[in-house]
Amino acid sequence: MTNEIEQQINLETAQIHWHELQRFFASGNAIAVDAILDLTHVAAQIVADNAVQIKIWMDAGLVDAVKDNQAQLWYEQNALVWAVVIKPWVLVQPITEQAN
Repeated sequence: MTNEIEQQINLETAQIHWHELQRFFASGNAIAVDAILDLTHVAAQIVADNAVQIKIWMDAGLVDAVKDNQAQLWYEQNALVWAVVIKPWVLVQPITEQAN
């Protein structure tokens, strides 16, 4: 079932400029996902309410609210990021060679 959820989430994932996500950051609903993680897998774990796995990622600093300094850097660069909405959050991941 998780695989089906991940496939659906993958279809809802898009590249978007950070400027377009400012309102989500301002409302505290922008969640940063480290580039070493698969964005669709993280989103699927949130949908599945897998609190144990999410806490592991959060404790490791791999999933967390977008910090002010990161938001500022992305704003200055008008960075293109991967994003997916998992209400009420928008999961955001920097586009790098590692991100899929």
